[in-house]
Amino acid sequence: MKEYFSLSRLWGLIIKEFTQFKRDHSTFAMVISLPIVQLMLFGLAINTNPKYLPTALINYDSGPFARTLIHELENTQYFKFDHYPATEAEAKRLMETHQVLFTLNIPSDFSRKLVRGETPVALLEVDGTDPVSVAYAVSASSTVMTNIFQYDLQGVLSGLNPTPAPAELRVHTKYNPEIITQYNIVPGLLGTVLTMTFVSVASMALTRERERGTMESLLATPILPMEVIIGKAMPFIIVGYLQVVIVILIAILFFKIPMLGNLILLLILTLPFILANLFVGIMISTLAKTQLEASQISLFFFLPSMLLSGFAFPFKGMPIWAQWIGNALPLTHFINIVRGIMLKGISFSDAWVDVWPILVFMFIMFFLSVKRYRQTLD
Repeated sequence: MKEYFSLSRLWGLIIKEFTQFKRDHSTFAMVISLPIVQLMLFGLAINTNPKYLPTALINYDSGPFARTLIHELENTQYFKFDHYPATEAEAKRLMETHQVLFTLNIPSDFSRKLVRGETPVALLEVDGTDPVSVAYAVSASSTVMTNIFQYDLQGVLSGLNPTPAPAELRVHTKYNPEIITQYNIVPGLLGTVLTMTFVSVASMALTRERERGTMESLLATPILPMEVIIGKAMPFIIVGYLQVVIVILIAILFFKIPMLGNLILLLILTLPFILANLFVGIMISTLAKTQLEASQISLFFFLPSMLLSGFAFPFKGMPIWAQWIGNALPLTHFINIVRGIMLKGISFSDAWVDVWPILVFMFIMFFLSVKRYRQTLD
């Protein structure tokens, strides 16, 4: 007997699917919350024109023209003088540890040379490892000297006002003087690839055991939760280092990214980052019931990590609350480590400011993974 299309059967199936969807709380929460998270992150946290960027000031001149230069740079709203190093070596360390993006160095004879008409030079050093963050600030600084002293050079000094400007602000871009985008993106991709791979794959470690029915055998053994977690993590560590070597080789050989620092140091400091992401994935697998649910939950970790780490958007341009979230995520610090070692040649002591947050995060995730490990299938 030939069957015909039935609206009543179709309606019953639709009601059944809606009821099943409503009972699947994790999927329902994902569909509702994911767009909200994306909207909040993109709409509030992302800013491609960052202002009030941290700037170090070395001012050897107490004259009025030096104060005017500082004031005018602050008026552009791109520079925030919040670090005052005593020496150039201290200023260099501030930039190497990404505490500042600029260093303004005003020589002791700046005002005296200007009054004599000798065109003094002030130096603005720029951290070029993140060209997007500093581009607008550098552009704004290039126009500052045109009429900066128009109110100071009056009366007998008015003859110094015409073009060219009576003083020069010389911009020196460090670490990436040619402003090559790949110098910024490729090192950051190393951390992004590791995060995406290990959180998503490791999040299915225990859920796969449940779906295949092998979890009962694992629970029947006297093996400890800590042993299960370490055993699950070890194969991924080897795969992780294989990924690291491949990415670094492509970065150096194909993209011509310089390796100014110690490659062995980079490989050593990669280990806690790999473990941190593995423990996040394993903790997710203790929460999820299915592999699909595990992959959905892992998005909630990967999405903020990528958007708030400074990989794709200027980190210093984000509001304070977004920077706090970003600083709590290991990807933010690992990107600083990779860029610092490859482009700046930093040592372990310089990298420690980013190593310890990763270690803290790693131990917290490991503790939660052991705590959340289910001894039964209930």
